[in-house]
Amino acid sequence: MTDRSTSHAGRRPPALGRNGNSELLYGMHTVEAALRNPKRRILRLLATGNAARRLGPLPAAAGIEAEIVAPRDLDRLADPGAVHQGVLVEARPLEDPRLDQIERRATVVLLDQVTDPHNVGAIMRSAAGFAAAAVVTTARHSPQASAVLAKAASGAVEWVPFVKVTNLARAIDELKGYGFTIVGLDSEAALPIEQAQARQPVALVLGAEGKGLRRLTRESCDCLVRLDLPGPIKSLNVSNAAALALYALRDRA
Repeated sequence: MTDRSTSHAGRRPPALGRNGNSELLYGMHTVEAALRNPKRRILRLLATGNAARRLGPLPAAAGIEAEIVAPRDLDRLADPGAVHQGVLVEARPLEDPRLDQIERRATVVLLDQVTDPHNVGAIMRSAAGFAAAAVVTTARHSPQASAVLAKAASGAVEWVPFVKVTNLARAIDELKGYGFTIVGLDSEAALPIEQAQARQPVALVLGAEGKGLRRLTRESCDCLVRLDLPGPIKSLNVSNAAALALYALRDRA
């Protein structure tokens, strides 16, 4: 195979153009997914020699050449403490999808002011695992797409539409018009999720840690359900709760 990499080892690579027109992605799974996504425009790929070998023919197939750099260069470019695994790309952001463009025969996950990018990324990863149609959040009171979110999502940002809406209650009403059953997850709800009379398509609504679902969001749901946890702790981290809830709601006829 022809070596299409460009070596910059031993000197600093040029600074990346971190602005509104590009974003950084790092981590092996995240970068591999970006390289495989035909909708993702990759501007630059920086990798250590070992990481470039792990990527194999993927960069060439995506029409990009790897610039070989030292690990310390990636330490400087990535977020502080980031586990970049020797690889980083600068890419154009993906186009924001609209709510009326999503698949209407699968589960949708709605986030009510969940702001931690690690949690949102983990939720997107679970959404990808359970073939959810989209993750929906509000433009305000939610994390922006970021390298931290993308790393936590482990490539899921390339495959799960990340929809941003102005008003969550209006988005819920729109989903109801498309035939979705709106299921809110609430640790104090009387009904266990397994007993919910919810058929696909389902919209699962998750609230922020600590605050839970807001009043208007709760009132907009068709039903409120809880995870039936047998232990002394009755609530979980929102990303863990999302995974369990998606499992419980799968294959609803």
